[in-house]
Amino acid sequence: MAELTLDVARKILDAALAKGVAMKLKPLVITVLDARGCVKVTAAQDGTSLMRAEIAHGKAYGALAMGMGSRALFQRAQEQVYFVDAVNTLAQGRLVPVPGGVLIMNGPTLLGAVGVSGDTSDNDETCAVAGIEAAGLKANAG
Repeated sequence: MAELTLDVARKILDAALAKGVAMKLKPLVITVLDARGCVKVTAAQDGTSLMRAEIAHGKAYGALAMGMGSRALFQRAQEQVYFVDAVNTLAQGRLVPVPGGVLIMNGPTLLGAVGVSGDTSDNDETCAVAGIEAAGLKANAG
């Protein structure tokens, strides 16, 4: 698989949502981006709060833009505040450097990223990883 197909993106989305339901999390928004940063699929559970879709997209976009899961980006933001702030300025504020953005890998090949928002950042990340792994791919949360 050289690219992320819509079918695989839907599997990731469905499994990530199912994980959130199983964990009894707050309503989630899941966004799956391909390696170009284009949206393959996104969905919001009933009851999500305002801005969750933008946050989920920003977590996935940040992971892709920096080539690391958003957990690693979060750590880097703590260590190099000015750098991450400058990069986010260049990205027009589209990076959300907190856990919940996970790279989708097929061996050494980057296929895209998943962003999840709605519960705690750690729980969001757990759902993203579960979705990727359910599709038979490797998750890189950083």
